[in-house]
Amino acid sequence: MSAAPIFERLALIGVGLIGSSIARAARAEGAVRSIVATARSGVTRRRVAELGLADQVVETNAAAVEGADLVIVCVPVGACGAVAAEIGPHLKPGATVSDVGSVKGSIIKDMGPHIPAGIHFVPAHPVAGTEHSGPDAGFAELFVNRWCLLTPPEGANSQAVERLAAFWRALGANIETMSAEHHDLVLAITSHLPHLIAYSIVGTADDLQTVTRSEVMKFSAGGFRDFTRIAASDPTMWRDVFLHNKDAVLEMLGRFNEDVSALARAIRWGDGDTLFNMFTRTRAIRRGIVEIGQDSETPDFGRPHPALQHLPRPYAADGE
Repeated sequence: MSAAPIFERLALIGVGLIGSSIARAARAEGAVRSIVATARSGVTRRRVAELGLADQVVETNAAAVEGADLVIVCVPVGACGAVAAEIGPHLKPGATVSDVGSVKGSIIKDMGPHIPAGIHFVPAHPVAGTEHSGPDAGFAELFVNRWCLLTPPEGANSQAVERLAAFWRALGANIETMSAEHHDLVLAITSHLPHLIAYSIVGTADDLQTVTRSEVMKFSAGGFRDFTRIAASDPTMWRDVFLHNKDAVLEMLGRFNEDVSALARAIRWGDGDTLFNMFTRTRAIRRGIVEIGQDSETPDFGRPHPALQHLPRPYAADGE
């Protein structure tokens, strides 16, 4: 737990998976003295109050930021500009405004013009999450040993950047600072393109006329099962990600299409060496991800399985 609060009052605008996890972690670690939260839906606001995620739940974004020295906008990237325009006149002088979006160039372009002078604008992206959403989906450990990428615009106050970094470190995250342009290119290949491929593969399987929908679900092997997990992510959030990072995503998609074509050619011509070399290289990358602690080496990704003795036995031997 932090020795002293890093920020006095935290305002969360949007309390889904990320927002509710921030609330839980900040409270558990004593990173803030108080939390005020709001959400667009009255149902969500009531649930936030029931869960006790905030000291105060208010109806409007403007009310949420009054007196807050840290404001984190946790809404889809397509809505961030409008939120910034709404809260701008109500921000406390000297406050820090941040976000959690997976795209940073558009965040700076859309939010920046609405942030008044004297307010520290430090966009951020905690690279953590699950396919679940809503205030019940969050948990305090979500950010532990995950990366939070800070993309302060040119001229940002270095002390404000470091203070926000300290906040995220208190929640368990590792910190890296980079430009918004570099962030968007990196995330296009590490996050955005994999989600696009997952949505595409699951949609293709669903469209197949020769395989019934029930068979697709019933016989889901590990690969397809893991694609469906990614494809279950929030549709609004990912629609906005692709529309707001389209240049980087299209660049990576073009490269991916070239690589797929090369693999298709190798399969067509029976070029086993090309396939083997590719698979060997990619297996090493996977092992590297596990070695640096960004995933588990537990068999089947740590999923629980029924104990063998509890499985139904197909037949009994004589005398049993």
